[in-house]
Amino acid sequence: MTLPTSTFVTYSAVGNREDLSDMIYRIDPVDTPFMSGVDKEKATAVNHEWQTQALAGADANNAQLEGDDPSTNTTTPTVRLGNLCQISYKVARVSGTQQAVDHAGRDNELAYQEMLKGLELKRDLETILCGTNQAKVVGNTTTARKSASVLSWLASNTSKGTAGGAADPAAADGTGTRTDGTQLAFTEVRLKTVLSSIWTNGGKPGTIMTGAFNKQVFSTFTGRSTAIEESKSKKIVASVDAYESDFGKLKVVANRFQRPRDVLVLELDKWAVAYLNGRNMISIPLAKTGDSDRRQILAEYALVSRNEKASGGVFDNTTT
Repeated sequence: MTLPTSTFVTYSAVGNREDLSDMIYRIDPVDTPFMSGVDKEKATAVNHEWQTQALAGADANNAQLEGDDPSTNTTTPTVRLGNLCQISYKVARVSGTQQAVDHAGRDNELAYQEMLKGLELKRDLETILCGTNQAKVVGNTTTARKSASVLSWLASNTSKGTAGGAADPAAADGTGTRTDGTQLAFTEVRLKTVLSSIWTNGGKPGTIMTGAFNKQVFSTFTGRSTAIEESKSKKIVASVDAYESDFGKLKVVANRFQRPRDVLVLELDKWAVAYLNGRNMISIPLAKTGDSDRRQILAEYALVSRNEKASGGVFDNTTT
C-alpha cells in the first residue's frame, strides 16, 4: 500500500503543536521507615546529650534478719551519652528565564525543584541514620560534624559473622563502628538468639528491618505468619509482615536505605532524631548572585539512642 501523491503528512508539517503531557512521573522511592517510625526531639546544642539508667541485678539471696540494722545499698549512677548534630543540605537553583517560561507538570519551577531536593534530603537522612557504619565526628573548621548512626550504638544484642574479624563497636556510645566480618546466611536461629538477648536485657522490640534479599529469606522462617491460598480469589499470599516470636509479635519492614547485609531488630520508641531548634528540613533563600534564584533545603540533626539494650541486630548476612 502506498501513500497517494501530494498527500500532506505530519513528517513534512512545520506548524503542528507539540503534545506534552501535563503529568510528571517519578518512581524513585521516598519511604523512610526508620525516620518515620522513631520519635522526634528538639536539640538546643550541637552536642545533644541524654542519660540512661540501669538497675542493680536481681539478688536471689535477699533474705534479712528480723530487727536488722540495714546497710545502705550501692547506688547505680546514670550514664551520660551524647551524639553530635550533623548538617545535611541540598540546593536548588533555577534561572530567571526558566522561571518565566511556561512549564508542563508544574506551575513554579523553583518550588518544584525545592520539593525534589527535600525528598532527596529525606533519603539522605534515612541512609545516614540507619544505612551507614558511621561513628560520631566532632568536626572543626575544615571537617564536618557527623552523627553516629544506628550501627555505631548496637553492641549488646547481636549475632555476627564468626570469621573475617567481625566485631561489635567497642563501646555502645557512638564513638566506634562495627567491624564487618565474613558473610553467612541469615537464619531464624540467629534471629531468635538476638530476640532472646534483647528480652533478657529488658527490651521489647516491635520492628525488624531488612533489605530486599533478606526480606525474602525471612519469608521462609517457620515462625512467620502462615502463607495463605485464597481459592475464591485465586490468590496466594506469601509475603510476611509479622513475626510471632516467643517474646511478642514484631512487624517486618523492608528498608531500601539500610545496608543489605544488616537485619535490625528495633524497639523504635527507644530511638529518636533530635533536630537543632529551627533546623528541621527548612528552606533558606540564598543570596541572589545573578539571573537565578537559589534555595537551600537544610536539616541539622542527631540520632538519639535512648537505650541500645532494647534493640539488636543480625549482622554479616549474605545478600545474594
